[in-house]
Amino acid sequence: MDGHGGSSTGAYSRPGPGAGRVDDPAGASAAPYPPIEDYAFLSDCHSSALVSRTGSIDWACMPRADEGSCFGRLLDWDRGGYCAIGPAHPEPCTSRRYVDGLVLETTFRTDQGTLVLTDCYVMREGGAEDPERMLLRVAEVTDGSVPVRVVVEPRFDHGGAAWLRSHEDGLHSALGGDDGLVIWCDHDLDLDDRASAVTGEARLDAGERLRLAIRYDSAHHVDRSVGEAPGADTVDDLVAGTLEWWRTWLNRSDRLPDVDGDGEPEATVIRSATVLEGLRHAPTGAVAAAATTSLPESPNGGRTWDYRYSWIRDSWMSVRTLHTLGFHRAADGFRRFVQRASAGRVEALQVVYGLGGEREIPERTLDLSGWRGLGPVRIGNGATGQRQNDTYGYLLDLTWRTWQQGEDPGPEYWTFLTRVVEQARRTWREPDRGIWEVRGTPRHFVHSLVMCWTAFDRGLGLAEHFDGDAPVKAWSTARDEVIEAIEAVGYDPNRNTYRSHLLGESVDAALLLLPTVGYVAYDDERMVGTVDAIIEDLGTDGLLRRYRAADGLEGDEGVFLPCTFWLVECLARQGRMDEAEQWYDRATATANDLGLYAEEWDPATHSMLGNFPQALTHLSHIGATLALAGVDT
Repeated sequence: MDGHGGSSTGAYSRPGPGAGRVDDPAGASAAPYPPIEDYAFLSDCHSSALVSRTGSIDWACMPRADEGSCFGRLLDWDRGGYCAIGPAHPEPCTSRRYVDGLVLETTFRTDQGTLVLTDCYVMREGGAEDPERMLLRVAEVTDGSVPVRVVVEPRFDHGGAAWLRSHEDGLHSALGGDDGLVIWCDHDLDLDDRASAVTGEARLDAGERLRLAIRYDSAHHVDRSVGEAPGADTVDDLVAGTLEWWRTWLNRSDRLPDVDGDGEPEATVIRSATVLEGLRHAPTGAVAAAATTSLPESPNGGRTWDYRYSWIRDSWMSVRTLHTLGFHRAADGFRRFVQRASAGRVEALQVVYGLGGEREIPERTLDLSGWRGLGPVRIGNGATGQRQNDTYGYLLDLTWRTWQQGEDPGPEYWTFLTRVVEQARRTWREPDRGIWEVRGTPRHFVHSLVMCWTAFDRGLGLAEHFDGDAPVKAWSTARDEVIEAIEAVGYDPNRNTYRSHLLGESVDAALLLLPTVGYVAYDDERMVGTVDAIIEDLGTDGLLRRYRAADGLEGDEGVFLPCTFWLVECLARQGRMDEAEQWYDRATATANDLGLYAEEWDPATHSMLGNFPQALTHLSHIGATLALAGVDT
């Protein structure tokens, strides 16, 4: 829902999902690269990885999702590195599914037999602070006899060199900078002729397995000792333990909705909630906006940003959604993260942080070709210095919601929040970059003003709990002044719609969020008119764009998928169910076969664009699904 522009004056864009191969938008140069929708997502709430339909891990960042990749040919096919397991004669899988949580099962049916590949990051109790930092890959033949090929070609820090060595007991190591991997397989692997990869091939008969474990550690630790081989039984136990961890996580929820009335929680809601959990950084409570960087939002490239960081806006929405579903730890963890990251000082509050709370995440361009040759490839994000006045409302609203459900923020955090509200009171009249992080001239965006209203409104509500220990009169006056400004020049009475910005002539999809914080009722005639105007102005191929105004960037972006889900929620809560279901069906059709969404969708090629998987799309999908089912959020 936010724009993550690539500079302090940047605009951010997002493109979307798709299910199935399509024409290559980049031409012949795109040939080696799978479409974005071909990938599955793995996470241990520390690291992240993407696995293609051919069983190749083409993206993995360890030990943290916002640090350098160790497998990265997603962004440079020749230099990025990868880890592949599959039939010796590569072919796309026949089917794939998540068994539980983010444990992936990929099935290859060949003319020689059936191979089933299970992939996961190891999860266990206590892993938030002391993770295994281990990828497991288990290939098993269930019928016939299948030759299986293994290639592990690490490249550290986004395509950098790796020093590979062989050790006893089937162990290999890879070192680069201060990154290290320990690689073990229960079948023979050897260094290739260039010592750039470890490879091997084994024929498996029915019932036989090949197990591969890849553990991250610092280079100086690995250089001293690669440790002991885990062994086949240990790997099998770790997979079983990971499955149990995800089942336990799911059972922590007490509010998973039975949308279909069949006695079972809605599977698509569970999938989206699982993605949000996988994008959480367990040690700090931060939430990454996406698992990747620099997947283009335009079919012609150029709109490429690094989304592996924690935006307050996206994170607020993610933890609010998880909290609504009964996953309460996420909300408290993020609340504490923001307070720590800003050192408790509102003047240090910024719109985006590193997953560890880092305030400095400078943006730079790497010498990589980019997905399908569509660069540039960026790491870091320059949006840290932007003014986005909506930020204040998110923090107050999250605290308000959790307090209503029995979680007392405590006096220390309340002191921090009073400073946040006071900052909103000082700055709400100043123009900002808004939710879309636009380039060019800052404006008085109506959505930003509504979120300042939210800060005042929630602050006043919380002040009653703390016996009025706040300048409540000044906050009440500011709240009224914001309303007056919006209704006077942020609303177009001739067209019966709110405007994108004060005195503006256009609408943008962020206006669909006004009822979610209670500024205006869903069925208020002004909101009904706003929904109609947005459909008329921003609808494309049954989906919604974010806006049509110039944003200071070259090229056209795809269709912004979260906006369509926001529209569904508005229509459903306005009682316009037939319309809501039509837009919902179109939006959900953009998911891949695993139920994963990117940020945007290219109507021309019917394929995904942008970073993947995208938190904002998944949480918006949950909100739309609950609205259609009549569940309050």
